[in-house]
Amino acid sequence: MSKIEIACFNPESAIIAYENGADRIELCDGLSEGGTTPDFETTKQLREKINSPIFVMIRPRGGDFTYSDAEFEQMKSELIRLKSLNVDGFVFGILDENNEVNMEQNKELVELAKPYQCTFHRAFDRAKNLENSLEKVIECGFKTILTSGQKPNVLEGKENLKKLVELSNGRIEILVGGGLRSTNIEEIRDFTKAGYFHSSAITDGGAFAVADEIIALKSK
Repeated sequence: MSKIEIACFNPESAIIAYENGADRIELCDGLSEGGTTPDFETTKQLREKINSPIFVMIRPRGGDFTYSDAEFEQMKSELIRLKSLNVDGFVFGILDENNEVNMEQNKELVELAKPYQCTFHRAFDRAKNLENSLEKVIECGFKTILTSGQKPNVLEGKENLKKLVELSNGRIEILVGGGLRSTNIEEIRDFTKAGYFHSSAITDGGAFAVADEIIALKSK
């Protein structure tokens, strides 16, 4: 059985994920923007209801992953505030104007998040140079990279995903996500040898995780 993280864009999805055996929840808002920082009160109420690991996204807006000074200050203050809720980790990723991993800003957020773990999200898929970017993310102190192998989805990116699993050599978790479904997880897992997988489990074009899809992902 694979380990599964479900990307939840609302508390309803998070409860569905929890009730159907997800190993971890990535909590965010902004479904149409691919995920933004969730509301503080929403996160607080969810934390009180469920005890499975919750990783919270820190992303002030959709679009690119290069942030103004004001946006970076916002990210820091939101992380500090959300940290008080005893969540289990944070999900973010900052690039510079040249689409390279912004070492200074990422390191600062990773430090602020301690003792909680951090995942570098799919900003990685916009970063230049697979190998260099991997080393930079490891150096910043992240424990996980969420990636589709720098391609639009996991099927197109499976060669790169396999390479990342090999290059990381256990130093960081490669969390495979981006178009991942119960219909392709076995193929991707067998090919890449990755151990952790990420999906929204939204199979009906709606806004909520589908219980049957979570169960199917877990059972593969």
